Amino acid sequence: MNNVALRYQAIYLDVEDIDMSRQASPAVLAFVARLRERGYTLSEELFRAFCAVPATTLANITRDIDEALGTNLNWAPLVKGWDVPTGETFLDHLVTWFVNVTGIDVPGTELPCGHFIPEGTFPLERYNGCPYCGRPFRTANYVFKGQGSKLKELRLMRRADMQHLLETLLASPTPLDATQLDSLKILLQTDLTLPSLSSVKMKETRMAVIESLVEQGRDDEAQPLFGSPTDVLRFLWYQKTRQTQLLEPRTLIAHAGRLNRHLWPMADLSEEAEEVMRRNLRLKYDRRWCRRVARWLNNLPTDARTAAEQMNPKRGMWVRMIHALRLGEMSRKPGFEHLRELLDVFYKGDYLTWQGQVDKAQSRNQPHEALRLLEQRPGLFARSLFAAMLRWGSKQVLEAFARVSNQLPSRLLLSLVNNAETCLDPDNLGNERLVRPLTGTPKTIALNKMVALYSPEERTEMVGSIERIYASTMEERYRQAATGGSIFIAPELYQIPLSVGDRSTTIQDTSCALQGTHFGVEGDSVRLFMQWGKGLPAQHLDMDLSARLVKRDGMVVECAYYNLSPEWGARHSGDIREIPDQVGTAEYVELSLPHLAQTGTQYVVFTCNAYSNGALSPNLMVGWMASENKMKISEKDGVAYDPSTVQHLVRISEANLSKGLVFGVLKVESREIVWMEVPFTAQTLHQLDGRVVEAMLRRLERKISIGQLLELKARAQKSTLAATPEEADERYTYEWALNPAEVSKALFL
Repeated sequence: MNNVALRYQAIYLDVEDIDMSRQASPAVLAFVARLRERGYTLSEELFRAFCAVPATTLANITRDIDEALGTNLNWAPLVKGWDVPTGETFLDHLVTWFVNVTGIDVPGTELPCGHFIPEGTFPLERYNGCPYCGRPFRTANYVFKGQGSKLKELRLMRRADMQHLLETLLASPTPLDATQLDSLKILLQTDLTLPSLSSVKMKETRMAVIESLVEQGRDDEAQPLFGSPTDVLRFLWYQKTRQTQLLEPRTLIAHAGRLNRHLWPMADLSEEAEEVMRRNLRLKYDRRWCRRVARWLNNLPTDARTAAEQMNPKRGMWVRMIHALRLGEMSRKPGFEHLRELLDVFYKGDYLTWQGQVDKAQSRNQPHEALRLLEQRPGLFARSLFAAMLRWGSKQVLEAFARVSNQLPSRLLLSLVNNAETCLDPDNLGNERLVRPLTGTPKTIALNKMVALYSPEERTEMVGSIERIYASTMEERYRQAATGGSIFIAPELYQIPLSVGDRSTTIQDTSCALQGTHFGVEGDSVRLFMQWGKGLPAQHLDMDLSARLVKRDGMVVECAYYNLSPEWGARHSGDIREIPDQVGTAEYVELSLPHLAQTGTQYVVFTCNAYSNGALSPNLMVGWMASENKMKISEKDGVAYDPSTVQHLVRISEANLSKGLVFGVLKVESREIVWMEVPFTAQTLHQLDGRVVEAMLRRLERKISIGQLLELKARAQKSTLAATPEEADERYTYEWALNPAEVSKALFL
């Protein structure tokens, strides 16, 4: 379970009593020294606990940490000593291409890949592979260690802590991100006690629990997790696509085509990819699965007409599922009478849909009838609140909404506040807003046309009204759970926005930072890194690491495979297009903050993307290093990775649907990096829409921070603010915020 514990800056040991006076053995002292080389130190409690464990346990923990940090992989880039430019130009590539195509006899060198490099083009002594095709010939079996200026303290997690973490993840009132979901799946495979299923609130969480129960042959125990037919369909589709959201087949097929388009028409595989996805989405179930799903549907607590109405929005998908699962045949068996009635109502269409009644009232311009219907379903009312305010005016809409706001989950209320300014645009900053479709790729769309009907003052009042409803509702909830006493709020929490609505799809193996977290840079350089190809055979797999430098005057320079050494304090380690066998390969980008400041660079956008057909490679690792101490770059083979200097690292999950990822923004003047996750579908950095990144930054800045909501909680509960953790009854530190599930549990009542 240490792969889970490390995400929370901890190590798991199954110990009870700890002898705090026990002396450390030579094996423990050596283990501590190895951890320091990797940027970690131990709390006193954890250090004493290690004094009682065997050396084999210490070796296993070291292996787990190395696995998470990737220290056993190949970190050699294409260029040796890449901080000094090689001087290669487009002309070198053009001349090499011409010589290899024509076969003319000129002096030069033939490389193991078969390409002939003419003299006077690439300086071959500077490369670990072919500079023309990007195939590496040499790998490295080491990384640098111990250059980091700060050590991260690891604490002890016991079995009780793991049990509490499992219960917290299951009871999270907000959707779990990819890291939390991966941790939950790991914990469900252990011998920890599974708590009552009634504590599982989120639909995404239910999918992981149901899958675990099915794998253990406990199908019937999963029944309480199905509240509607939609939950059954979601689980079946999750098993098919690994997506917890109901992405329709046509959406997945079209998205597969977009991922496999290529700049070169001869390399375009979009049609083939669509056909492969179409075949993969074909449904085929054996008799065991047919009986299992039939029982789940037959035992649903809802009546047939209500269930049929819930099935209606995904009617096409349901028709396919019903045929594939032979539910018609199963419904004729004794004991499946409820399923038979459900299918009869569904196929006859003998039901009214709530959405149809709302649409009818809107088309007839009957606001009172539409609002009456919306009050029946507060969640859908919240999701259509802004459009209703613009259509019928804010006064009567907000009066109706205020009557049901106390029935809404806190996360949904917070989402309304966070998005109010963006959707209503009171500052008149532009005519676009950022949205994130189900495929996960954000894009900008035009504002609702009716926004133009209202003055900036009226829109400001609309935003203020929503904020007042939110504040009064949350204060009432906090007041009912009043604890009093004193509370400590760490200053860092005022810079971390509450993560609601930003569904992270990357896995953080060494931390659990929330999107919008600010990382300070103490030294003069930031080093981006990317490692991909772990466990894969040698093949063409072209991933690109890039940085976009934006000046205050709007001018843009890109540091990428096509521009390795721009003049603005950025250096790229070379473009690798083929990976070696099993150990993967790496690319780096070095950024010099003093040079960037001198040339007027405002911010730098960090990106990685797949130039090859398809999405980003699963298990690709990307992040950045920073240290007050100078970080080395090997002149021998170009290795520049040191786990002790890593500030943040994420891994691409297998459920990823994006071709590219913006994973951070460096603000040069304030010397801080904002961790963010903005997927995109462009094949190169040059195709990235900068407006999306700027819109995401504005969105993160406008979001309510953890500190602000904690202050609201303190006011409602009449708690006093303490200056230090030692003086407080309740302590909310930065380490506490590393566990998003704990944050949700404390703030989203």
